[in-house]
Amino acid sequence: MTQVSVNKVVKGGGLTGALAFVIVLLFMPIGHALMVLIEQVLGSSKMVGAGLMGTLGAALLVVGVRAQGRTLRATLLGLLSGILVWTGWVEFSFVWIAEKHGVAPHIQDDEVATRPEYLVMVSSLGLLASMLLYFLFTHTRCGFFVWFQQRLGLRAHASPRGVQAAPRPLAITTFIETVMIIWAFYLLLLLAYDPQLAGDQHPLTWLVAFGSLAWSAWLMARLLCIQAFDHAVRYAVPTVVIFWNFIEVAGRWGLFKEIWVHPLEHWVENGLIALALLLFVGRYVVDHARSKRALGAVQG
Repeated sequence: MTQVSVNKVVKGGGLTGALAFVIVLLFMPIGHALMVLIEQVLGSSKMVGAGLMGTLGAALLVVGVRAQGRTLRATLLGLLSGILVWTGWVEFSFVWIAEKHGVAPHIQDDEVATRPEYLVMVSSLGLLASMLLYFLFTHTRCGFFVWFQQRLGLRAHASPRGVQAAPRPLAITTFIETVMIIWAFYLLLLLAYDPQLAGDQHPLTWLVAFGSLAWSAWLMARLLCIQAFDHAVRYAVPTVVIFWNFIEVAGRWGLFKEIWVHPLEHWVENGLIALALLLFVGRYVVDHARSKRALGAVQG
């Protein structure tokens, strides 16, 4: 068969990027709801539940690394692992420190505007900056870091030399991408919300909200051009998280009620979100399998 015929089969997915965006997007409220459920349902045992959640994420990462040859499985497991580890180990570690030291929440208009654990999380800013420096000087395919490496004249120094290219560890790549991006934009929002730096209604917060919306739209346009299933999921991670900045700020402004923050009160809606996620992931996996079979038939 000709290369043209092969390309037609590969491009048969059509809405691959859109489906990847929806899948990653549905993971966001589920992650929030899981954290709240652990706190409300387990009560004093919430740290045990959080530890087990993070451990499950670590176990899934091991499975994902062992599935290196199966790109879609490795990518999805890396994504799920990143969300579980972030929620179970990272976020609840800040909850533990906040409770241990009696950190008070930020109150605004007689309501809790920022929970204690997020006030503690801001202290990780220096650590995040150190990690960003590491990625800036390391070989990477991330467009964000590549852009800075090229303009700072670092790309040649960050590229590997004299070694044979090894297969990309897709589960690890997706895992660390998920954790780092969620962490970075959490801190961006928390700094924007800080009344001593900006505040909810400050122009900087408006810039973060609508700048993120515009940025995610640009990323979405690029995402829709991606045909490979696993690549689309990995590209959807930053696209969704940046888009979620706008959702977070809109919720902060009171434009809608964040039902994922009240999972017991809105268990039907959150259940439907979880069901939709399962259905979309199932559709995604089925389409991927069909594409591989069709491509194999064409190449055969």
